[in-house]
Amino acid sequence: MQSPLEALDLSRKSPFYQDHHAAWRDTLRRWVAKEIMPFVDDWDEAGEFPRELYRKASEIGLLGLGWPEEYGGSPSDPFMSIITSQEMARHGAGGVNASLMSHGIGLPPIRALGSDELKTRIIPPVLAGEKISALAITEPSAGSDVAALTTTARREGDVYVVNGGKTYITSGMRADFYTVAVRTGGEGAGGISLLLIERDREGFSRTPLKKQGWWASDTASLYFDDVRVPVENLIGAENQGFAGIMRNFNGERIGMTAGALGFSRVCLEDAIVWARERKTFGKRLADHQVIRHKLADMYKRISVTQAWLETLAWRISQGEQPIAEIALLKVQATETLEYCAREAMQVMGGAGYMRGSRIERIYREVRVNAIGGGSEEIMRDLAARQMGI
Repeated sequence: MQSPLEALDLSRKSPFYQDHHAAWRDTLRRWVAKEIMPFVDDWDEAGEFPRELYRKASEIGLLGLGWPEEYGGSPSDPFMSIITSQEMARHGAGGVNASLMSHGIGLPPIRALGSDELKTRIIPPVLAGEKISALAITEPSAGSDVAALTTTARREGDVYVVNGGKTYITSGMRADFYTVAVRTGGEGAGGISLLLIERDREGFSRTPLKKQGWWASDTASLYFDDVRVPVENLIGAENQGFAGIMRNFNGERIGMTAGALGFSRVCLEDAIVWARERKTFGKRLADHQVIRHKLADMYKRISVTQAWLETLAWRISQGEQPIAEIALLKVQATETLEYCAREAMQVMGGAGYMRGSRIERIYREVRVNAIGGGSEEIMRDLAARQMGI
């Protein structure tokens, strides 16, 4: 008979997963247990994790998963990515994942739009864990309104001269390569381009940011003061960067959805363990009907969202890009996470509120999941527009 915790491992019962998926899940679970979980509390308190973790992640194939072999990667499917996001949630520290996997949003525009020279120069060292990649889109004044960004790149002969700033940039302090959205043309989406900017460019500076959650994530504001960037670093065609940015969001939102579900499952797991061990008023906490109902509702929401995620992942593997449903799925997943984090905290009481608890960490990171990759309000509006409402 399965234990309650084994029953929560939904991918073990899904028809979408095969033997190689199970093998990767087990490999990654062991790696997380060895290389992250014993140290994650200290990393969170320190506000960073060792750079050596990138190399270790590369060695087991984590950084290269889903990337072409010619760049040092290993091709995969959306279900491998789902497993990756959910297993990486088991340690409970979203900040570690955000920075360790920032190449997942920094490199795709280069892969999709960049020149062969740019791909060969940038992608392999990042996948090898030798360099770090970041995406720099958000600005203090524009926020999620990408079409309104004001950082400029003025063409002067064989260079672009970049001026402006970015904020809330993951891996912002120690990244080596930044995929930066700049304005090379007129107002609106039609004037936006993407540039690859190296960290050692003169006039490029950074300041760290302190956050409510994601403590172990390196997050920063970036400043460009007459930064000269060679035209060879243009990613794709000039003034055609907006489409590349938008295409990048779909993959990011699927990944955030899977991660939010992974964190939700952690909340349920820890709440179940606590409810079975803790005794109140002469019986186990789990023997109180109100507690059982909380746990059942958590499982219900996780199961529904997981099923929707897997259905969309299958459709994506068939070549579809269901933009509206991806947007709404992200909302569903972050609402599920918010519910599960709150209810797990309520079940565990003071024990869940203490530092060092996975629940405490996840609870303070709920909002960043709802905001990152497009806020819940933006996701709903995007979906409505896609539906022709």
